Amino acid sequence: MAQPKLKITDLRKTYGRVVALSGASLEMGEGEFLTLLGPSGSGKTTMLMMIAGLVQPDSGEVWIDDNLATYAPSHMRDIGMVFQNYALFPHLTVYENIAFPLRMRGVDNANIRREVTRVLDLIQLPDVQDRLPRALSGGQQQRIALARCIVYQPSIILMDEPLGALDKKLRDQMKLEIKHLHEELGITVLYVTHDQEEAMVMSDRICLMNDAKIEQLGSPEELYFRPRTMFAADFLGESNFLHVQVEDISGGDVLVRGGDGATFTVDNDKTRPVAKGDAVQAMVRPEMLQLIAPGEDAPNVLDGSLDEVILVGGVTKYYVRLKDGSQVVATGLTRGPVDGLEKNAAIRLGWNKENAVILTGEGA
Repeated sequence: MAQPKLKITDLRKTYGRVVALSGASLEMGEGEFLTLLGPSGSGKTTMLMMIAGLVQPDSGEVWIDDNLATYAPSHMRDIGMVFQNYALFPHLTVYENIAFPLRMRGVDNANIRREVTRVLDLIQLPDVQDRLPRALSGGQQQRIALARCIVYQPSIILMDEPLGALDKKLRDQMKLEIKHLHEELGITVLYVTHDQEEAMVMSDRICLMNDAKIEQLGSPEELYFRPRTMFAADFLGESNFLHVQVEDISGGDVLVRGGDGATFTVDNDKTRPVAKGDAVQAMVRPEMLQLIAPGEDAPNVLDGSLDEVILVGGVTKYYVRLKDGSQVVATGLTRGPVDGLEKNAAIRLGWNKENAVILTGEGA
């Protein structure tokens, strides 16, 4: 990465005995969309507030455009913020809401008119400038809040759960709109959410937070297909965890044995360091497990009995009880009514070695 747009180093914040953020460090590049993802209390909003200058850290540093900004006031950081509750002025028209940050910066009326018109066209709401916020839908208000933020072209835009107050259909629409705006404008965005789908759809990189620390930082693909911890594997998407023991390591392959005595192979390129005899967990995503028809075979196979089949719109889920009593789920595209599969029917599931990840430590 070239000179980072934003860099934080060892940021720490405590409230009495409660550690809100514990020694977090990361860098953001110019034009990057980075999401802070994690459950409530994981430290993501605390980090955002310290970057914005609204909360002072106990220790650590914040750098913006290679300038130390740790204790700089918020208005001196060239940062824009978009909140969950929109924070629009209810008594001002849409035009005046968007114009407000420009007026505060002493911009003349002609340039204000040009810039407000530009961003209203950008968010595809050119005809609402004379309305009050209460006359707009939730999605429209959120777009106006975004327009008010980008109109003065801040160096970094911070978004704190901006879609949390919208219904699912509007959230899905706004996710794509924000993604397209980011791509079109090349703006630098630091986004906070607990919604994994939002993070996966919009982000260039995801910073997964857990227990006041950074759990894993990487692209959506890296976190989904190559999680480094049990928490990361479990938080993003659905996962099957198989309790296994390492039997042998040969070149790029790790041979493991499950609780039912079955052995299978995992690609060593995606594992953490393991040794023969280690008790670990193998994680396989449900969509990577395929039902094997009689007479067919696969590189790795699990035998079990069918607990139930659930149709979930475009996908169908198959819950399978393995011989050691544990349950796994396989998912596949729904291609029509599910016929010929009865409860307790014998089921074979197969997958390729590169579609499993070995995880060590917690819970293994």
